[in-house]
Amino acid sequence: MSDSPRPKPPTEGDTPPSIPRPRREEAPEAPEASEVPEAPEAPEAPEAPEASEAPEVPKTPEIPEVPETKKAPDTDPAPGGSVPARAAAASPRDTGARAGDPPDHRAAPGAGGPARPGPSAPAAPDFPAHPADAPPAPDPLDELAERLDGFVAAAVHPDEVAALLESDGMTDDHIRRTYGRADSFALAEDLYARVERRHPAPAAPPAGPWHGGLANCLLRGLVFALPGLAYVLAAPLLVGEQGRFGLPGGTVPLLAGAVTGWVWNQALSHRAYTWLGLGDRPAAARALLTGAPPGALAGTGVALAVAAPGEGPAAVFAAGQALYLAAATVLLVLGRERALLGALVPLAGAVPAFHRDLPDPLRIGLLLASLTAATVLAARVLRPGLRRAAAGRGGPPRAASLPYGLFGLGSGLLVLHAGVGTTPVSGAGAVVALTLSMGPAEWLLHRFRDGALTRLRTLTTAREFRRAATGTLVLCLGGYLAVLTALLLAVTLLWPGAPRPALPDLLALLLVGTALWLGLLLQAFGAVLGAAAVCLLAAAAQTALPAAGPAATGGAAAALAVLTCVLLVRPTAHR
Repeated sequence: MSDSPRPKPPTEGDTPPSIPRPRREEAPEAPEASEVPEAPEAPEAPEAPEASEAPEVPKTPEIPEVPETKKAPDTDPAPGGSVPARAAAASPRDTGARAGDPPDHRAAPGAGGPARPGPSAPAAPDFPAHPADAPPAPDPLDELAERLDGFVAAAVHPDEVAALLESDGMTDDHIRRTYGRADSFALAEDLYARVERRHPAPAAPPAGPWHGGLANCLLRGLVFALPGLAYVLAAPLLVGEQGRFGLPGGTVPLLAGAVTGWVWNQALSHRAYTWLGLGDRPAAARALLTGAPPGALAGTGVALAVAAPGEGPAAVFAAGQALYLAAATVLLVLGRERALLGALVPLAGAVPAFHRDLPDPLRIGLLLASLTAATVLAARVLRPGLRRAAAGRGGPPRAASLPYGLFGLGSGLLVLHAGVGTTPVSGAGAVVALTLSMGPAEWLLHRFRDGALTRLRTLTTAREFRRAATGTLVLCLGGYLAVLTALLLAVTLLWPGAPRPALPDLLALLLVGTALWLGLLLQAFGAVLGAAAVCLLAAAAQTALPAAGPAATGGAAAALAVLTCVLLVRPTAHR
């Protein structure tokens, strides 16, 4: 090429060595170390002697390096020589030189001068030997999996791991360079597959009304059961002439006052519990203060209104019953079960009445003592409701408590029909057994709710939860019916002169108990409208057609069982 650098011409008298032009197209291999090509015999380029006898080659002027982008044209060989020219741009590995060093101007063998003594072949660079047993380099993905082991083991889906990686600042570019994965989702799937699932143990359930201890539940059950002793003390006072509708004397005002109290106090309790749920205890006390006295007056008025001539003692007892129901509602809603238990201690005097006859004044005195203690205690706990600030703001509407009152009416009418009989035990005895069973019923409601929450924490599929919740429901309902049967038999054995209950009467009572317990369960979970409607329809059917009583009660129990299985065995009902 015309622009290739040319060596400086030698001065006169000097014999310049023959320097071959570089050729980029081919680079012939270096001759063997033991072979030295012969130089042609010529005055200009004498034959090259053996390497051991060769004199030093005179220094030649420096030749500038040929640019890498240009190719030098082929040149004629030196006079008398036939050795191809060497590549001037040989790689550093071929020459043993490092990149960036100046070119080596030693003459090639047979290129017009003797070769410089030294090694005949360039030495290969030394690389450290890699032992065969050396451990492999650590995988960065293994290190990441070890660092995130606790979180990945508890994850339920790879997307949780991807969210953690992105929140940690890992970009897709960083993930591709470091871990060789396309993005955070691909990396998350690999981590999720590498780490074994180890879900943490469920935390202890928080304290709340559904997680009460056994002692508290037994205390409430005892408080529900002890008022039944009042019927034992008042039994001689309730016996009278044959009443209306084929019922024993005094049954109608007693049951009418009880049903009225259940309706009123159910709605009042719901309103007070709603205030407690909002964290406003003074407002709950104010609601009870303004609602309990009218409820007691309503129960008393209904009992007196339906009392016939000769049923005065029963009407008076019904009035005291209405006053006790109002006081007990106040104490139970505000969590004063122990105070109510103390007020019921005088009723323990009814135990000797099972075996011997007690004087009427003693019976009346024990009843009045218990009633007075309950009323005084209720008045004391309602004192915070007297303050002006206890009115509360933004509370629940009164109409929201109406369905709970309707459920109380329907369940009360079912109990009223169960109390219909020809003897005090077959009528009032069934009512006593149902009243005594309310304590165990509440405890079993707690057991079902607590068992469902436990299954919700431990089971992983909705199908497993439905199966477990259905089993728990059957066990709790069966336990309640067993307790109700035992209570009815106990009342029959302890009541002097009482006949054994017939099988149809026992079955009818168990159907009423089933409907009551399932209705209370639905009410506890907020599905009160359905429970109230079923109970009211069954009670209306029994009132219109008394002969269809067992069929109506059985239909109500079946409908409530279907509602319970549909609504309460789903995981979403317990969250």
